[in-house]
Amino acid sequence: MDQHIGEPQVIARDHTEKKISRRRSLAGILIALLVLAALGGLAWYLTHRNGSAGPGAPGRFGRPATTVGVATAESADIPVILDALGTVTAHTATVRPQVSGVLEKVLFHEGQMVKAGEVLATIDPRPFKMALLQASGQRQRDEAQLENARVTLKRYQTLLAQDSIARQDVDTQAALVKQLEGTVMTDRAAEGTARLNLGYTQVTAPIAGRVGLRTVDPGNVVSTSDTNGLVVITQTSPIDVEFAVPQDRLPALRQRINAGATLPVTALDRTQTTTLDSGKFLALDNQVDTQTGTVRAKARFDNTQFMLFPSQFVNVRLLLNTLKDAVVVPVTALRHGADGDFVFVLNPAQRTVSVRPVKRGEATVDKVQVASGLKAGEQVITEGADRLKDGDHVMLPGDTPHPQGGGARHGKRSQKAPAQ
Repeated sequence: MDQHIGEPQVIARDHTEKKISRRRSLAGILIALLVLAALGGLAWYLTHRNGSAGPGAPGRFGRPATTVGVATAESADIPVILDALGTVTAHTATVRPQVSGVLEKVLFHEGQMVKAGEVLATIDPRPFKMALLQASGQRQRDEAQLENARVTLKRYQTLLAQDSIARQDVDTQAALVKQLEGTVMTDRAAEGTARLNLGYTQVTAPIAGRVGLRTVDPGNVVSTSDTNGLVVITQTSPIDVEFAVPQDRLPALRQRINAGATLPVTALDRTQTTTLDSGKFLALDNQVDTQTGTVRAKARFDNTQFMLFPSQFVNVRLLLNTLKDAVVVPVTALRHGADGDFVFVLNPAQRTVSVRPVKRGEATVDKVQVASGLKAGEQVITEGADRLKDGDHVMLPGDTPHPQGGGARHGKRSQKAPAQ
């Protein structure tokens, strides 16, 4: 009986303990929520009150001001440059003998510089001397016959005037004189050809330049039909460079050419760090390559230092024009967004920035032209712009942080004036 009475009491006690435990849990959760809310309110207060955002001036929405770099938009002359990859091309000539014979001497060294008309090799001249003597003897014999025929014709004409000879004999002698005159003319031509062939036994350089490796050694029989010839001469000064001009740049280039302007061209090495030579624009091709959308062009260089070598690849820099008094900023100041190019313009008094849409123009290695949207003298952000938005406060490297004044003082701290 007592055992049955004690069981309800135990159950009631357990139920009471569970209620107390649940209440304690709810109270703990409520206290934790209150603590979190208090911490959040404290953080909001600390980040929004003036003078407590850190060492710099407070930014937008309570963020600390961003330290940025600035530059002033300048008015300067900016070159309009066309960069392209070019190939050095040279005028070459294959030296071939103009008469056949035994190569007697080679008078040049491989790789040597030669002048136009300089003797490079000689062919055995003896057969050609004999041919010249034969032609000269034939001419002299026919000239003697012609002279005799002329004397006879003169005598016949005198007798015809005295009516002592038939006119037919006179006409026949006159025809013989004309025939011999033609024969003598042919003999003179043959003699000239023989003398010319004798001169061809001395092989001369057709152009000035550098000779390559010879293909024939002395003692070999050379012929006018030899494909490789004796040697190849390459003209290295002056020398040309061929490069491609994009068709979009053609209007500007044609405008400068039609104006008679001399366009300077610079040839650079593969790394674009060393200038090989300076020259000028020479010519433009007459059609566009449909596969590449470019037009071939040519520039000429004096190449007095022989820095340009035939078939060498070089970087070409063509100066198309120079824009006078253009507004330029550092390349790092120009930003790109969904709506186009823009810059962050600094308001020096409030130390705030504003987004300014601009139109990009020509560019150099470190400067870019702002065709519209910016004036010379305005300051733009060059560093730290990735963290900025329109209207943000900024701090410049020369600004002194103000711990409680809600901003940053401009410039360095002022020193006290000495007491009077």
